[in-house]
Amino acid sequence: MKKEIVVFLTAALMAVSCSQEGKVTTTGQGSPHLEKRGQATQLIVKGQPWLVLGCELGNSTSSSREYMKAVWPRLKESGVNTVLAVVSWEQTEPVEGQFNFTVVDNLIADARTHHMKLALLWFGSWKNGITSYTPTWVKRDTKRFPLAQTPEGKPLPILTTLGDATCQADAKAFAAMMHHLKEVDAAEQTVIMIQMENEVGLHGHPRDYCPLAEKAFQGEVPQALTQWLSAHEQTLLPETLQAWQTGGRKTKGTWQEVFGANDRAAELFMAWHYASYMERITAAGKAEYDLPVFVNAWIVQPEDTRPGNYPSGGPQAQNHDIWRAAAPHIDILSPDIYLNDFPSIAALYARGGNPLFVPESRSGQNGAANAAYAIGAMRAIGYSPFGFERNCSDDVNATFRSFYEKAGRISQQILSAQAEGRIGAAWLKGSEPQRVKDTIRLNDVLIVCELISSGMRNGGAPQLTGGTYDPEAIGYAVAISQTDGSYLLLGSNVRVMFLPADGKGIVGLAKVTEGDFNAQGRWVEGRWLNGDEIQLRYDLLYAVEEGYSGQGLNFGRPDPSFQRVELFKYE
Repeated sequence: MKKEIVVFLTAALMAVSCSQEGKVTTTGQGSPHLEKRGQATQLIVKGQPWLVLGCELGNSTSSSREYMKAVWPRLKESGVNTVLAVVSWEQTEPVEGQFNFTVVDNLIADARTHHMKLALLWFGSWKNGITSYTPTWVKRDTKRFPLAQTPEGKPLPILTTLGDATCQADAKAFAAMMHHLKEVDAAEQTVIMIQMENEVGLHGHPRDYCPLAEKAFQGEVPQALTQWLSAHEQTLLPETLQAWQTGGRKTKGTWQEVFGANDRAAELFMAWHYASYMERITAAGKAEYDLPVFVNAWIVQPEDTRPGNYPSGGPQAQNHDIWRAAAPHIDILSPDIYLNDFPSIAALYARGGNPLFVPESRSGQNGAANAAYAIGAMRAIGYSPFGFERNCSDDVNATFRSFYEKAGRISQQILSAQAEGRIGAAWLKGSEPQRVKDTIRLNDVLIVCELISSGMRNGGAPQLTGGTYDPEAIGYAVAISQTDGSYLLLGSNVRVMFLPADGKGIVGLAKVTEGDFNAQGRWVEGRWLNGDEIQLRYDLLYAVEEGYSGQGLNFGRPDPSFQRVELFKYE
């Protein structure tokens, strides 16, 4: 980097002073940002909302432009519109004070060529809680850049959150990258978000035992935290309130005095210091170029019994209040979801006004259902399977590619419906008995979605609802209430019936058509469906007793498809 830029950055960093105290004034109001629009918080790019249909590349994929040559077209053909790509500290500052942003420039140039956006993942002090992407000059100087320790004093391959010089060095490198991004991309806005570090938290123990951490843990809880808890007492998450009540809601004292002599106090201590550290880096970067910043969480696994089994102090759902208190410049606290019950986990990360964005999850049919539910039911900013570039062209991902392609063609409809509360989604799984049915409410209609099943019901009459569910089956539906009063559904492995929300009368199907949207987002009508195609139940007396007409929509293929339906009501 030129000498004058280094001097400029040094001055900017001194102004931020690498401290969580004081607000950073940002400029560039036209840059990508989050904005509350109606009922949804959305990502705004060049003044328009953007739906992230993403792919997070494998950790090393983006480090080589040559390797990426074959990746870009495969992702474009798979319906991906946003690539989440790693930019590592070690690659951008191999020698202290000498910056090289070739990898950033290559990513931007190639993303533009393929008409895609980027979210850059800053791998600095930690990746998956471990220190592995720092420059060699950081790795070798453990005196200047101290490590976390076990209770026995053994060093861990993890930088301590209490290393001030480490934080300053990480912040300097990140700010330099953000300064460069503003110079080369502010007008084009190819880069639309930043991930700060990756799945941070301490492995093995609930807290760090290095001398700096020991002193801080035995000292007073920062007044900034207790004041924040007091100011937000009425809206605290139950996990935070329970921990604070353990210590009697004290506003002064050591960590154990305020939160109890337990692992939870140790976890909150780590959460405060991870969030504070990352706030300092984020603030320094946003002082250069104010882009939305998210962090991602290694979520608690079913077998975990204490913090440290999962990275302690990370942005897990139970720690969100602490992260909000310590890191106001971080915009989104995101979950990486690989567990089965996607809807329940997503709901935990959408509490307290936190916008939902899922930067790591699955692909395949399971991933398509996850993406549909996140976007439709949770009004998510977007979804991204991890390592999708490795198998995006495989047959196993045909249904996922099809979902991305179809969702991309109606992305503006989805975004408008999110803001106006005209969208919902169902997530269905045969291995989860409570998830074989799901209900969406839009306007005065209940849209009852059921996983495809087989069997005989009520005296042997053949039915397309009820019966036996394949435990391996996964289905989903996204429903949008159209401005003309009709409903548009995008579904897979699901059958759909309609009920009046007030329980009065019966909802019938006036007109059902299948179709698709062309590349310009215009509806191309296909067959008009009636008869066998919409008759889901023949036990009409039983159906009417249950409030159904017996008719509905049938999305019987793994490959998702669109149907539009006009309804009428009779009594």
